[in-house]
Amino acid sequence: RAARAAPRRAARVQAHASTYKMETFNTWLLQEERAGRVDNELAVVLSSIATACKQIANLVQRAGISNLTGLQGETNVQGEDQKKLDVISNEVFCNCLEQSGRTGIIASEEEDVPVAVETSKDGKYICVFDPLDGSSNIDAAVSTGSIWGIYEPSESCVPTWGEDGTAELDEVTANCITNVCQPGENLVCAGYCMYSSSVILVLTVGDGVYGFTLDPSVGEFILSHDNVKIPETGKIYSFNEGNAANWDQGMQDYINFTKAPEGPGSKAYSARYIGSLVGDFHRTMLYGGVYGYPGDAKNPNGKLRLLYECAPMSFIAEQAGGAGSDGKGRVMEILPTEVHQRVPLFVGSKGEVKIIEEYISKANVTA
Repeated sequence: RAARAAPRRAARVQAHASTYKMETFNTWLLQEERAGRVDNELAVVLSSIATACKQIANLVQRAGISNLTGLQGETNVQGEDQKKLDVISNEVFCNCLEQSGRTGIIASEEEDVPVAVETSKDGKYICVFDPLDGSSNIDAAVSTGSIWGIYEPSESCVPTWGEDGTAELDEVTANCITNVCQPGENLVCAGYCMYSSSVILVLTVGDGVYGFTLDPSVGEFILSHDNVKIPETGKIYSFNEGNAANWDQGMQDYINFTKAPEGPGSKAYSARYIGSLVGDFHRTMLYGGVYGYPGDAKNPNGKLRLLYECAPMSFIAEQAGGAGSDGKGRVMEILPTEVHQRVPLFVGSKGEVKIIEEYISKANVTA
């Protein structure tokens, strides 16, 4: 009887232990470092980003009772009105990245030009980010998020710092812009953090996509989405149809297709649109379908920025088995010509992105 009971006791002990097993973000980073997929410096940068996301999540959740809603009274380089939390979130992100001591250049949606980190804190990685995507939703407590991408270092952005802590701005600006403007194929890491009913950090280091949910009881991101895969197809589209009248013929044909698909037994697509890239993309990645922000008569290149929105999200999508396109080809292959360059974006299930490309190509041929 004792011999028969031993395996049962072992099984109970093992089951009991697994009930409380949690893999934190820092533990996952250590495992990735041991496997050679990240180096120590990149791990420090990612840990710093996770800290920034925790701070921003707290600010977002308390915005309504801490007088952090509404406009700051200024505009950013794109001419967009800045919310109070836009400015604060940008400062939080910049401070965390600078204090990590592992970033050499940082570029933000809220800054006119990339910033070279002071020599005393100089690191090697280049980090681009949108500190608070979807901030127009803040006052309504709708999903928002942060997006980032990390590039390999380059030696050509090395400013000459003077004794007073300043540098030749023309030299710094020119070199930093040159270094930051890299195609998405050069990304070593991309991720986003969604601030919603849960705070979820999702990222890739080029070996699959992983998601971590913030556990408020311990203050740690816990692995909750292991090796995420986007469904090959999905009957959900996420577009701002308020702009449909200004879309080109290919996009209008596609939208008509979603409402009356061809073929026997075909069902119409469902429309879901939050107005926050992070929120819409996260749902698309889990459920399948496609998110898109096409160009139109008013904005021929759309409104999303290539460097710190489209390229990072396309990298994540491709690592999850999906696709990211500008309607003609891979977003990852586009070489930016300026820091805040805009491009159309269609991202999500590979099959759905392909359908959009076909409609756009067909319309261009017949035009």
